[in-house]
Amino acid sequence: MPQNKKIGIVGTGSYLPEKILDNKYFENIVDTSDDWIYTRTGIRERRMIEPGTAVSDLSLEASKRALDMAGLKPKDIDLIVVGTITPDYSFPSAACILQHKLGCRKIAAFDISAACSGFVDALSIGTKYLADDDYKVVLAIGAEILTNITDYQARSNCILFGDGAGAAVLHADAPGMHILNTVMGSDGSRSEFMILPSSGSANPVTAETVANREHLMVILGRDVYKTAVHRVGQVVRDVCEKNGDTIEDLALIIPHQMNMRIIEGASKRLGTPLEKWFTNIEKYGNTSAATIPIALDEVIRGGLVKKDDLVAMTAFGGGITWAGGLLRI
Repeated sequence: MPQNKKIGIVGTGSYLPEKILDNKYFENIVDTSDDWIYTRTGIRERRMIEPGTAVSDLSLEASKRALDMAGLKPKDIDLIVVGTITPDYSFPSAACILQHKLGCRKIAAFDISAACSGFVDALSIGTKYLADDDYKVVLAIGAEILTNITDYQARSNCILFGDGAGAAVLHADAPGMHILNTVMGSDGSRSEFMILPSSGSANPVTAETVANREHLMVILGRDVYKTAVHRVGQVVRDVCEKNGDTIEDLALIIPHQMNMRIIEGASKRLGTPLEKWFTNIEKYGNTSAATIPIALDEVIRGGLVKKDDLVAMTAFGGGITWAGGLLRI
């Protein structure tokens, strides 16, 4: 970070649809049970949008709440970055539509596609722009409507996903919650682990691909688990070492809420108590890029950290991608 700047987060916000899908719902559509789902995932329920709702709508509500906490207005924003794999359209970007819905100035706005790492990537990109004197306020968002691309015939995967959005207002001169560092990475050789097969130029959507359900997500659960347990913990190590801190210095770890088994595995691998890992997967399931900003908002609003606490964020997603960040509250 630039020595003359204290880049940080001055406001957080989140939004979850009102409609709840509990585990009983899935007992009626696939061969499963509440106990089977909870034991293997840690999920009790997840949220689902009403028809006609877009990612920009979820982002709008989360952004308003973040701006309200920050005491800022849409006119103050210099840049919008939205992490999502489920934008309103392939183009234009959800960020551009959000820019209009918020009533911002004609500022730069764009989406990034990094799956579950999307918000932390947006946060990282935002800090880089704030190092430039032309930018003072950046709105970073993670938002998804995964229920639109979930295969409800895939017993092991359909139980995981929900909808939601989270936002953070980044400021070039923040009084606290400073962003100490971020890390990002990818390994495209493992892209088949999590993929939407028919969604782009390699395999365009046709009547045949829809009939074959190729427009819905495919997740190779065992491959994801083995890779994620290692990578989620390694990201925590990376952000701590980058700042000269140790795992023991952390007050809290905010992981991507992919699966409780993965979080437990990463916690054990790092040698950290599970109590140090904040989770809300039981209530919301996996909302991809939205999980970390939703969790961060709950942590801040719930007073779960105090001034000068060190907080790590760690994400792992399709690509495969990974990302992390370190905050000083």
